[in-house]
Amino acid sequence: MTPAERLSSRMPTEAEIDDIARRTLERLPSPFSESLGDIVLQVVPLADPETVRRLGLSHPMQLSGLYEGVSLNHQSVSHSGTLPERITLYSRPILAEWSSTRLSLEELVSHIVIHEVGHHFGFSDDDMHALEDSAE
Repeated sequence: MTPAERLSSRMPTEAEIDDIARRTLERLPSPFSESLGDIVLQVVPLADPETVRRLGLSHPMQLSGLYEGVSLNHQSVSHSGTLPERITLYSRPILAEWSSTRLSLEELVSHIVIHEVGHHFGFSDDDMHALEDSAE
């Protein structure tokens, strides 16, 4: 979103977040883009209570994105009969963070999507934070 849109108090929609996320996935370089397979991307307002509990969080606003599935480094030829890998973005926490930072919505959503894609490739949160720190 542009600064003008932010100042106009116009809140982005889930569809706009979804569009940014899909464009981010489309821009991933090879071989990452080809390795995403049939990963499902969805945008919902908040994580459900079971997900919040399972992740050990105290409130759904603490979660802006989630990768669920078997990461590529744990898949094998016998990997079948399971649900497809899924990235879920949670719009309310994303919009809350966006409204309190100087980041554009595109920068924030892209950062979250790339973080969740990192989990698909088997990176832990610590691995990704170390990569981000080394890139700064």
